[in-house]
Amino acid sequence: MNLKVNLDDTIAAISTPIGSGGIGIVRLSGSEALTILKKIFIPKSGKPVEEIKSHTITYGNIVLDGSVVDEVLVSLMKAPKTYTKEDVVEINCHGGTAAVSGVLRACLKSGARLAEGGEFTKRAFLNGRIDLAQAEAVADIISAKTDASKKAALSKLGGRLSEKIRKIRESILLTEATIEAAIEYPEHDEEEITTAAAKEAAKKALSEVRGLIEGAAYGKIITAGINAVILGKPNVGKSSFLNYILDEDRAIVTDIAGTTRDALRESVNIKGIPVNITDTAGIRQTGDVIEKIGVDKSFEYADSADVIFIMLDGSKALDETDIKILEYAKGRKAIAIINKSDLGSAGIENEVISYIGEENTINASVKEDMGLDDVFERLKVMFLGGEVNISGEAAVLSERNLSSLRAAEKSLENVIATAEGGFPQDFLSMDLTDAYSSLGEILGESLEEYVIDKIFSEFCLGK
Repeated sequence: MNLKVNLDDTIAAISTPIGSGGIGIVRLSGSEALTILKKIFIPKSGKPVEEIKSHTITYGNIVLDGSVVDEVLVSLMKAPKTYTKEDVVEINCHGGTAAVSGVLRACLKSGARLAEGGEFTKRAFLNGRIDLAQAEAVADIISAKTDASKKAALSKLGGRLSEKIRKIRESILLTEATIEAAIEYPEHDEEEITTAAAKEAAKKALSEVRGLIEGAAYGKIITAGINAVILGKPNVGKSSFLNYILDEDRAIVTDIAGTTRDALRESVNIKGIPVNITDTAGIRQTGDVIEKIGVDKSFEYADSADVIFIMLDGSKALDETDIKILEYAKGRKAIAIINKSDLGSAGIENEVISYIGEENTINASVKEDMGLDDVFERLKVMFLGGEVNISGEAAVLSERNLSSLRAAEKSLENVIATAEGGFPQDFLSMDLTDAYSSLGEILGESLEEYVIDKIFSEFCLGK
């Protein structure tokens, strides 16, 4: 893609998933959208297309080469009050590959070109309807896995993050203007006072930037999810625990040790938190080469996990393998599940607590559905402080956003250090400019074209 070309074209794409369905939507955007519609759409009312009022729905047929392609409902929306700020037509046809593809073919044969991935949203950005942070929020909404991540993305789309960034930039710009005036007219400036004011302004901006950065970990949780691994010996209930979470028999459950030899990975919503969970091979000494590879892999998966679920058989005393697992998990984020409490207790709780901590040790029975809600509540407390709260705009920070914020943080730290070190005011101006520019990258105001192109290239076709 290129920011400077193709905006005069009228684009078309299928905006709904391909496959069987009740409705499919083909979208047109551009200055020729209405002209193309006139060529292919015959309203049942007999009214000419040019007389259709904006933001209304009209019933009729899409035709091509004299043949009816499909019976449709057409939404006509004239610029500038549209998604792209261009004339937009949305053709609601029957779902299914043949009908939707036929309507798209009619649009392309009548003067439209196939849209590139994300081009509709890209046009909304280039035409000034949304900034880059809001554009990214569109992709966040599409990929949202939970209500919390969707709500966070909607907040970003509504401009909350953008507004906060703009306010920080305004304060930086005002400070920079004061410094520049002092440099230009030194006879009217008391340098110590101006430098002190710049330092205080930088401190305030730095605090706000750090607030967003600190919230990024929360944002990762509600968007990308927590990576969790189930670790334990064979036959302690690991696979049963996974099946319980998924509410289906995904893992094989038998009394035969070593049934799970490879990792099983699934994604699930637990208490509003997306969790990417991996069930691993049972940890034990084994002469089976394949099973041994699985055991080794179990610890590899645990090394990169955000949290480890340690499954223990509470009806039996801890053995050497249990201790090995507990020692491995000591100091890491882990929740010990003392399973099979319905079979009686071997009194292992205090020993487990000595490794994992009392708050992270929970008696449970997967078979009897006992204590598992406590496990999930503990997970929520561990990562979200007990609340799924998306009040902070940082909830939807992308890696690009985070990188820009860290660059701004460094520049603002330099401003403070420069002021405290008594360096010339020119240095203050340079770092303030860098901070302003870094924050502008989040809004798309100071990014290289190829970076913006890459962002939109990752959008789905038709959005």
